[in-house]
Amino acid sequence: MTDETNKNGPDAAAHENEASAFEDVADVAEEANEPDPIEVLKAEKADLTDRLMRLAAEMDNLRRRTEREIKDAKVYSVSGFARDMLGVSDNLRRALDAVPAETRASADAALTTLLEGVEMTERSMLSALERHGVKKIEPEGEKFDPNFHQAMFEVPNPNVPNNTVVQVVQAGFTIGERVLRPAMVGVAKGGPKAEVAAEAEKNA
Repeated sequence: MTDETNKNGPDAAAHENEASAFEDVADVAEEANEPDPIEVLKAEKADLTDRLMRLAAEMDNLRRRTEREIKDAKVYSVSGFARDMLGVSDNLRRALDAVPAETRASADAALTTLLEGVEMTERSMLSALERHGVKKIEPEGEKFDPNFHQAMFEVPNPNVPNNTVVQVVQAGFTIGERVLRPAMVGVAKGGPKAEVAAEAEKNA
């Protein structure tokens, strides 16, 4: 016989069949160990969804932060200019206060017109500042607040709750939600505590 199988006999054919069977088993085992393509796609989808949600959240936070910064820039960009204008307004008020009441009462037409012009200029300036978010602090009669008031002196007054603003030396102003300039004030000393006074008033 010239055939290779015939040369080696039936044992060679049996070995070939066994090798083929082992290869088939190995292929099945390898396929069993491979992950399910559907599960792989689900995992990839979940990962991409999570990344997309995180990116969307970051973009939303960025948008809000940008809007807030733009708003703050619009509101507070005039802070320095407004503070300087308050100095001018203070000088106008000092000029008006420097004129005694009796002088005003007996003033001629020219002086009266001048004083009225200064008052009108002061009002116009404060009105313009208010249109840009600058508002005057009205602290008299309120409890002293170091966030908005600067205490200059104490006034003995047993009839007013302790630590109450009783006099304004220089007006304070806010811009937006910030203090542009604290109000310089005098506060009561020696009166009852605000809580005690409130309780006494309630009981009365």
